[in-house]
Amino acid sequence: MNGRDDEQVTRPEPAPAGDAGAGPAGPAPAGPGDAGDASAEERQLEADLAQLQREREEALDTARRIQADFENYRKRMVREQTAHIERATEGLVEQLLPVLDSFELAVQNVMSPDADLDKVRKGIELVYAELFAVLEKAGLQRIEALGAPFDPNEHDAVMQDEGDGDPIVGEVLRAGWKLKGRVLRPAMVKVTRA
Repeated sequence: MNGRDDEQVTRPEPAPAGDAGAGPAGPAPAGPGDAGDASAEERQLEADLAQLQREREEALDTARRIQADFENYRKRMVREQTAHIERATEGLVEQLLPVLDSFELAVQNVMSPDADLDKVRKGIELVYAELFAVLEKAGLQRIEALGAPFDPNEHDAVMQDEGDGDPIVGEVLRAGWKLKGRVLRPAMVKVTRA
């Protein structure tokens, strides 16, 4: 026997199966199956991201279309309302043309050297009646204030008598008007307390 036979060769023992990643060298390198799982997850995430980007673009396109449709609708409504107001104004002006004609005749009669003041007065009264009829047809009505209880919604008191009674309108200084039931201009009045 030589001296070599006495030496025993020690070999490292294999690690148990459950400790495959443990040991001083650290985790074992991933096998070919592990790389495939990570790659599949990345592809799935990229596909999900692409799907979300497509959905986002579709939502933005839809929002832009809705906004454009609304803007077109708003412009169309403004055009239609403007046209409606112009037609209503045109109708009122057309009804006022005969009143304008009557005023012209009244002015010509006043300017003539042989003007009959009684005829001029009657002509002016007729023009006033014509004008009031046209405006009344459009919904204008006078606020009847004289002798009525004072109402701050319809009357603008600029003068007042002293007293203890309930306030009533004693004098109308300027007529008040309503248009279709809504106060257009309150009557300027003097309030009296009976």
